[in-house]
Amino acid sequence: MKDYSINTKCVQAGYTPGNGEPRQIPIVQSTTFKYNTSEDMGKLFDLEASGYFYTRLQNPTNDYVAAKICALEGGTAAMLTSSGQAANFFAIFNIAGCGDHVVASSTIYGGTYNLFAVTMKKMGIEFTFVSPDCTDEELEAAFRPNTKAVFGETIANPALTVLDIERFANAAHAHGVPLIVDNTFATPVNCRPIEWGCDIVTHSTTKYIDGHGASVGGCIVDSGKFDWLAHAEKFPGLTTPDDSYHGITYAEKFGLAGAYITKATAQLMRDFGSIQSPQNAFYLNLGLESLHVRMPRHCENGLAVAKYLKNHPKISFVTYPGLEGDKYYELARKYMPNGTCGVVSFGFKGGRAAAETFMKNLKIAAIETHVADARSCCLHPANATHRQMNDAELIACGITADLVRFSCGIEDAADLIADIEQALEAVK
Repeated sequence: MKDYSINTKCVQAGYTPGNGEPRQIPIVQSTTFKYNTSEDMGKLFDLEASGYFYTRLQNPTNDYVAAKICALEGGTAAMLTSSGQAANFFAIFNIAGCGDHVVASSTIYGGTYNLFAVTMKKMGIEFTFVSPDCTDEELEAAFRPNTKAVFGETIANPALTVLDIERFANAAHAHGVPLIVDNTFATPVNCRPIEWGCDIVTHSTTKYIDGHGASVGGCIVDSGKFDWLAHAEKFPGLTTPDDSYHGITYAEKFGLAGAYITKATAQLMRDFGSIQSPQNAFYLNLGLESLHVRMPRHCENGLAVAKYLKNHPKISFVTYPGLEGDKYYELARKYMPNGTCGVVSFGFKGGRAAAETFMKNLKIAAIETHVADARSCCLHPANATHRQMNDAELIACGITADLVRFSCGIEDAADLIADIEQALEAVK
């Protein structure tokens, strides 16, 4: 599928049926797989043969869908996980452990921030959070001798900051570590971070990729470009023998193209079992087949709403990277020339109370702990996804108490604006 457009890959990549085989990706709803001899199964456990023995590690349905996302992102290997949170955890934990350090953008999604700053800190991994707008000197100062990765989001949720992927990739590579980018909001339809120097891409597939609020999931894609052996002392998990697999050295046996994902599957998925269900992977593929059709409408609606709100007398600010004049407009044009996303963040001159009144009066957009769906929805982050943060942490993440995250679906833009207009009339 290498030479096909991304539109065709959304529909066709990942699975090619043989003669008389199912045209749709089959759901392999089985926990285990049968083999004729114990020797055959032993080869799987020794990573000497490819195949399946237990769905806690791998499943054919999942692999078909992971292969499609891998093709869309331009990677060499990919794996599905049970959620976007699991994807980001695995992406870091696959190469960093107790005593290690990671540099991360400060404006990342609140759940990911909490995962890094609280939960993984308890595991002995320290994170330094830097503004995506930091100077080169500030970014350089964040690195330590034990730094193992740099992490950011293409478009941050819900601050809608845009990561300068090339700049962060260059800084990461200068220190011999990979750049990991969560590409959930942009999707590979609008941005492919690997083309800009990113090494590992993650997704919450629950969002635009599924697009219908049907299945929770995540994905990790490896670019196959980071040379683990060139920095062997930093990544012993990939460059020294793994005693739990009879001394296999992943980077030597599977090369740049396969080492990272093989280790994540063979070790982390084996031990944590954060697998996506085959049924959810099937739903996910249905969403992928229309992703290239839906994303332009999401972006069209997002821009229309942002333009309407920009000069409204009750609105204190509007953040949308696709809106001319936005702080990140030029970066968005560089990395996402065909559109950004359908999410618009804005605040109210009347503060938190005004934001809450507005949301109560919406008719089309539902209040949900969700985003990036075919149906419009909205959220007050300070009361929900970022509720665990104090005021200083909220400000660092680009969140204010009056901010509303409005996710434009694929309804008619005129209807969305009319709904917003009548809800604003209730704000005094």
